[in-house]
Amino acid sequence: MPSHLALLSCLLVLVLSLDKFLLHYLKRRWHSGGSIIPRFPTASPFSFRSQPRHMAAAGRWSETAMLVIDMQKDFVDPAMASPMLVAGGEAVIPAVAEAVAVARERGIFVVWVVREHDPSGRDVELFRRHLYSGGKGPTVKGLKGAELADGLVIKEGDYKLVKTRFSAFFATHLDSVLKTLGMKNLVIVGVQTPNCIRQTVFDAVELDYEKVTVLIDATAAARPDIHLSNIRDMKTIGVETPTLEEWRC
Repeated sequence: MPSHLALLSCLLVLVLSLDKFLLHYLKRRWHSGGSIIPRFPTASPFSFRSQPRHMAAAGRWSETAMLVIDMQKDFVDPAMASPMLVAGGEAVIPAVAEAVAVARERGIFVVWVVREHDPSGRDVELFRRHLYSGGKGPTVKGLKGAELADGLVIKEGDYKLVKTRFSAFFATHLDSVLKTLGMKNLVIVGVQTPNCIRQTVFDAVELDYEKVTVLIDATAAARPDIHLSNIRDMKTIGVETPTLEEWRC
């Protein structure tokens, strides 16, 4: 009991001391003409808004991959005289190159999806095998037609994926690579819209990628009407279809 009384006495002395100190402080502030409420430095009203927005954008791009599909000479270079030439392909080469540059600036993972076929054509779709003979045919591995279009270069940090069918996901390890790296969103450019673009997009949606984007002026088909018709189909399943300029802003 005496110890309790001693403890209470100490606490009372401490409270009275604090009261005296606070009263002395308030008197000094009052006589000096200052506010009796302490002022603390405040941050700019915009500083807490801009930083999270910037961080959110950086986080979004770190979870985004760009698929550059079939931008090879046999598909987009008329000089190759390939039976697989996409009429609208050459015109979108600059837009594809610019989209890749923007992707790299943002830290987006760039995947170059290409066809590289066996010289015999035995790994090609049945309806195309007649195009292969004598070790030659569209996008045969090692031949000039399988090279990327002039101005497009695979750089360190990019990834090259070989496919033998329309979809970049069919019979490849693309989904495994993307999911392992934590990729949730896809941006797609290249050729051609009704075949490899469309099939890859529909597979991506079915594989539950959160956001799938097709850049409408960095993709192409044999004719504009075919291109736009397929773009409309993709929009109906939730795919975003901005222009390159809209996407980069």
